[in-house]
Amino acid sequence: MFLRFFQILRGFKVPVSLREYLSFLEGMSAGLVTYDVEGFYYLARTAMVKDERHLDRFDLAFAEAFKGLEHVDLSELVAQTDLPKEWLQKLAEKHLSPEEMAEIEALGGFDKLMETL
Repeated sequence: MFLRFFQILRGFKVPVSLREYLSFLEGMSAGLVTYDVEGFYYLARTAMVKDERHLDRFDLAFAEAFKGLEHVDLSELVAQTDLPKEWLQKLAEKHLSPEEMAEIEALGGFDKLMETL
């Protein structure tokens, strides 16, 4: 999944070993970071940069690998993917306050909200 990122790091002369890359993937698989670009950045940097002399090159490679990501419209992305409603509902429960959840229920519930989207 992040093979292109690994290749870009190597292209920018960041000495990333396969073991470090696999440690990064292991951290991602364990769910150490989800929906947080800053956390993702620090996980990748911690796992794949072992000498502070390479931090600047890592930053350049990271910017190259993920440029344009900040311009992705999340609602458009969700509309283009076929995610199970249960996943979206669990995500909403995790990130919405009880007041916001009550508002959704007042509008007809999560299913009604999904129909309008």
